[in-house]
Amino acid sequence: MLQICDLGVAYGHAKVIHDLNLTLNPGEMVFIVGRNGAGKTTLLKTIAGLLKPMKGSITYNDQSIAGQPPEKLARLGFRFVAQDKKVFSELTVRSNIELAAYGAGEPMDKAWSKVTQIYPKIEEFRDMPAGNLSGGQREILLIGRALVGDPKVLLIDEPTEGLAAIVIQDIFRILSNMRNAVSAIIVEQNLSIVKRLADRIYVMKEGNLIREIADKSEIADSTQLETYL
Repeated sequence: MLQICDLGVAYGHAKVIHDLNLTLNPGEMVFIVGRNGAGKTTLLKTIAGLLKPMKGSITYNDQSIAGQPPEKLARLGFRFVAQDKKVFSELTVRSNIELAAYGAGEPMDKAWSKVTQIYPKIEEFRDMPAGNLSGGQREILLIGRALVGDPKVLLIDEPTEGLAAIVIQDIFRILSNMRNAVSAIIVEQNLSIVKRLADRIYVMKEGNLIREIADKSEIADSTQLETYL
């Protein structure tokens, strides 16, 4: 479905990603782990079209998409949930979803139904300005907003970073409910979530993918994964 070959990405003269190869199959939930500065966010931004690669290829269903603008990738079904948890602060929660529905050409009733199905408690703050939400609530809103329309590939950057344990459980349930319905590449450091949800894991270090873990017993062994964080 998504194939990345020999990808190289740089900021100016500083090369950040080196000859990277990655695949994402339909319905898969792939996690990327690694220490800070490994290039994980840069990789997601490059796939999402926010950064242009200096070399290599990115193909989606045999179509080259490397360097394509984010709006074109959004029309193809790509959704990027950034780490910064930025929402349209002055709009209500419902209006944030409505804006996404308008952009995706999806009826609002259908869009809101999708969001409430994955997180029913959102009804409790639907009329609240999104800027007044907690960090965890904003993350849930952003994931819900990404599911509006007909998403094919979700790119989610550190969804549980800095969140309380009870909210992390909400995020886990939402991601679990998405399994098999949409393909996803998720950067995540919470190994409890990674080992419970991952179909495959890629380990990044200094701009390189140094290991791919697909064996379920290896994925379940968090003590092994801890050596890469």
